[in-house]
Amino acid sequence: MDLSPTAIRRAREKAAERGVSARFEIADALELPRRAVVFDTVIDSAVLHVLDAEDRAKYVAGIASVLRPGGVCHLICFSDRQPGSWGPRRFRADELHAAFGDGWAIDSLTADKFHLNPFHGVHEAHAWLATITRK
Repeated sequence: MDLSPTAIRRAREKAAERGVSARFEIADALELPRRAVVFDTVIDSAVLHVLDAEDRAKYVAGIASVLRPGGVCHLICFSDRQPGSWGPRRFRADELHAAFGDGWAIDSLTADKFHLNPFHGVHEAHAWLATITRK
């Protein structure tokens, strides 16, 4: 799900090109509980770190509402290991554990990197890559 019709169109095209069966929908990530669908997998590519604390809790609850028990959320977000002050909010590992506390199991949390379009001369940023299962 994404707010951008262009992003969804490209995702559908790429899935078709690769022979992958996947469902993509235009939707607001903060309105997930209103969806009458359930998924096996959710992929969060740089959404969580742009949300404030209130919206973050709403978002995690929304993911839980559309992810079947035993389903997996794969998430990547900016890490507190990233130096400087530009860019989105950086997450500490303990904050991810707190955000996905009750009803979730963090299966893995790995230090990784985002590859970025050049911004202030930076081509990559430190990130957390997480695999999280809904209980």
